[in-house]
Amino acid sequence: MFWSILVFILVLSILVLVHEFGHFWVAKRNGIWVEEFGIGLPPRIFGKKIGETIYSINLLPFGGFVKLHGEMTEDQIINKERSFFYKSKRVKTAVIVAGVIMNFLLAVFAFAVVYSFSGIPRQTDEVKVVAVAPDSPALTANILVGDVIRKVDGEEVKSVSEFISKVESKKGKKITLEIDDRKVTIVPRMSPPEGQGPLGVSISTTQIYYPPYWQRPFYGVYYGFKDAFFWGGTVVKGFASIFTDLAKGDAPKDVSGPVGVFAVTSEAAKTGILSLINLVGVISVNLAILNIIPFPALDGGRLLFIFIEGVFGKKVLPKVEAAIHTIGMIILLALILAITVKDIRGLISAGSITNFLNSFNR
Repeated sequence: MFWSILVFILVLSILVLVHEFGHFWVAKRNGIWVEEFGIGLPPRIFGKKIGETIYSINLLPFGGFVKLHGEMTEDQIINKERSFFYKSKRVKTAVIVAGVIMNFLLAVFAFAVVYSFSGIPRQTDEVKVVAVAPDSPALTANILVGDVIRKVDGEEVKSVSEFISKVESKKGKKITLEIDDRKVTIVPRMSPPEGQGPLGVSISTTQIYYPPYWQRPFYGVYYGFKDAFFWGGTVVKGFASIFTDLAKGDAPKDVSGPVGVFAVTSEAAKTGILSLINLVGVISVNLAILNIIPFPALDGGRLLFIFIEGVFGKKVLPKVEAAIHTIGMIILLALILAITVKDIRGLISAGSITNFLNSFNR
């Protein structure tokens, strides 16, 4: 449990640091005075001033923040030229979007590292056996993991769909599989157990390719971007389904918070460092999409007010905007608390982290 908590804190810290560093770096580049760089949410536990910025660690480990001079209102601005409030809409937008971009780039980097070490998947025209089920016709016929199935009843198969189609059409009848240098006679089952096919094999046409070491980072970045966009689309669909459920008056399904993140990081850490790094990428994409939602207190909420200013040519009253963001933060914290209570109850009733995670797939 100690190591699980440590891994969780490490993962959360990396995600927050990268996000907030985006705001911090772009703000500094544009001459904005960064008053505080905080990990976690107040109250403050520890703070040290380096140069003009206080670097702090705060009590609530659910995020982080960068406090910019004149961020919300013109009250107490002592350096107008270096205040966020008086910067152009372009600069404000760049500072706000920087955190989201950094989370996306962190995901790309994480996926690239995984691909660089675990190999690059590529499609082939070889139908390869990747698993054989126990007590199956394939096991009885001595079909082995790694076998390449060339033909079914004399007809070539070069894709998963071709193989499945030919086997399904011959259920209950003898068929001959040509596997590399041998032939196997087998009878596909009419009613296989749930989760198995007629033969009891898992097949794939995907092959793991290990390019020369100097090429792997380039391949990794390419596939890292593909994975980041894939997960981004998946997350967007997930959020859309949540809002759809809420609009129908239904409670969102399979929604989890800090406890869920803790559980999944614990399980990933058991599998290995590459699984954990891959998970960091997935969570980072989630944070990027979440933060760009136009809800008060989130980056997307701040962008919304800049958009409103651009459309109407007037700023929303600073005190009104600040109040709206405060209300948004209260709502977010209340949601986090409610989800956390739900997750704790689920974890206790499940009896273990593994059972708790399995409950989301039922």
